[in-house]
Amino acid sequence: MDEVLFSTKENGVATITLNQPKSINALSYNMLLPIKQKLIDWEKDKEVSIVILKGAGSKGFCAGGDIKTLYQARQGQKEMQAAEQFFEEEYETDQLVSQFSKPIIACLDGIVMGGGVGLSYGASHRIVTERTKWAMPEMNIGFFPDVGAAYFLNKAPGHVGRYLALTATILHADGVLYINGADAFIPNERLTDLLNEVEETNWHAVNAEKKLQQIIDTYTAHPEHDGQIASLQTKIDQHFSYDTVEEIIESLEADTSDFAIKTKEILSSKSPVSLKVTLKQLIEGQGKSLAACLETDLILAKNFMKHGDFFEGVRSVLIDKEQNPQYQYKQLSDVSTALVASFFKES
Repeated sequence: MDEVLFSTKENGVATITLNQPKSINALSYNMLLPIKQKLIDWEKDKEVSIVILKGAGSKGFCAGGDIKTLYQARQGQKEMQAAEQFFEEEYETDQLVSQFSKPIIACLDGIVMGGGVGLSYGASHRIVTERTKWAMPEMNIGFFPDVGAAYFLNKAPGHVGRYLALTATILHADGVLYINGADAFIPNERLTDLLNEVEETNWHAVNAEKKLQQIIDTYTAHPEHDGQIASLQTKIDQHFSYDTVEEIIESLEADTSDFAIKTKEILSSKSPVSLKVTLKQLIEGQGKSLAACLETDLILAKNFMKHGDFFEGVRSVLIDKEQNPQYQYKQLSDVSTALVASFFKES
């Protein structure tokens, strides 16, 4: 079975379907390579006017990168090179999506996490539904939010991006729209109708941007559960405006609200190295381009591939699934400024 399906129609519609439904379309190197090549080809192809990006199966668009395969990087030099190649292809593909000159409709229905967010973020028309579960969950496995997260999470209001990065909080449709991670909400039952209309339109005979917006507007609705993350904005800004993890924790400890208690608990369960590296990543990424953030991500990813706490996080959550990682660096005080800085240096 092909891991990615591609199709083009005479009316100018091209489609990319991630086709690994059992793994919720988790991205592998063998998927990224042809996606990247198709984007390069379709950019030049005058017969292609619009691209649809979607996932196969009912569970979601994409659960992220194939982390279990990356876990093998510790086995030897060959596996390490394969892991590094994966990140290089992933980030180059994400950049191509963001630079693509023709409309790309990304169907963010169901689970959209990590690498799935990275692949779709740069699309021109990102659609969420009531089934959307959007997150950057890398903190749960002792990693860091990559795929340009320092670029797009800093686009969120206030310090919400830092909060999402450090807590790995899952957002629903209203939250994704609030942080500028999507462009329209369309009920799941109407998404098929929208795609059918897109696939039946002769895109060679119209202004693609204008026509597509008209079609999307016809199907757009408002999410039922509105404002969950927006209602936390003041609290998030109060606690996550600090530039060290220790100060964030201290601020939360001084607050007796349910939000503060729960958030401190969440942060305490994460890898101290991941927390400190990620906060520095977000702070330094402010105002930088997607390309610049992806360059930093590649350095960070390669360094995390040599870091024992990443493999311990993956083992605990995805391999043995006992959810009890025994990190080498157990306390924030164990993580020096020099250690954090070393993750940002090319080795």
